[in-house]
Amino acid sequence: MANFKYVNEFLQTADGTEGSLLIPKKIYDTLITEVEKMLLPRSEAALYFGPNQIPGSSLDVNLETPDSLAVRELGEGGELPMDISAYTDVNVKPVKYGVALRITREMMEDSKWNMLAMNVKTAGKRLAENENSLVITELDTAANTVAGGAAVTIANITRAMQYIEDADYDPTTYAVGMEVANDIRNIDTFAEVNKSGSNQMLQKGFIGIIYGMKVYKVSTNAGMTTTSSYVWDNEQAYCIAEKRPVTLENFKLPLFDSVGTCLTQRIRVKALRTPAMAKITSS
Repeated sequence: MANFKYVNEFLQTADGTEGSLLIPKKIYDTLITEVEKMLLPRSEAALYFGPNQIPGSSLDVNLETPDSLAVRELGEGGELPMDISAYTDVNVKPVKYGVALRITREMMEDSKWNMLAMNVKTAGKRLAENENSLVITELDTAANTVAGGAAVTIANITRAMQYIEDADYDPTTYAVGMEVANDIRNIDTFAEVNKSGSNQMLQKGFIGIIYGMKVYKVSTNAGMTTTSSYVWDNEQAYCIAEKRPVTLENFKLPLFDSVGTCLTQRIRVKALRTPAMAKITSS
């Protein structure tokens, strides 16, 4: 009996490999995928143009210049002054984004899950995150910025709303980074039922509507700065032009004994009216 060793003795000697063979081990055959990022929905864009609406390589969006037509006081019998609205246009030219996925035949044969399908799904997420980043880039062109302190306050939020209302737009949407989301959670007005009239913050850890604006948390690694937040009018602020939706094309490389898929998208986000957007910053 002295020649026999317990499993834990094998693991502590040079025969560790031999000992480990005695321990039942199962590799879980389902891949635990990465979490979904929090992104802005396309519904918050003023306009969306699909492939059929973009006949060429770009699209011109015509905008009427606010307050460019005026009426004037006239004397009796006086000649009526001539006037007309002024117009501008914004050219939106979609840009191509994409990635090629290449999987060897051995990887396909030996893997515990469909390697190509899983990578296609992840690449699709990256394209969605890229689109979100493009939206944030355009929101950064906001005509007005509210400089907050260490934490965003109610006064910062309402001042951003006022900037938009001063230009006769309607603040409908509020996008926040993670630190700003935490700042909002620490504002007692939104947490105390007797003040906010709702217990949504206490039940869900976040409030979905602030002063009539829909509030969205946006992931930091999807183009959002964690200390930034944005207020805008979703009928005037920016547009999305998508010449080519996310497209998959399979290919084979017999010379390299590989298969793969190309994912591409042609898209552009463009600010339409910068006074319809306001940015709030904190430190």
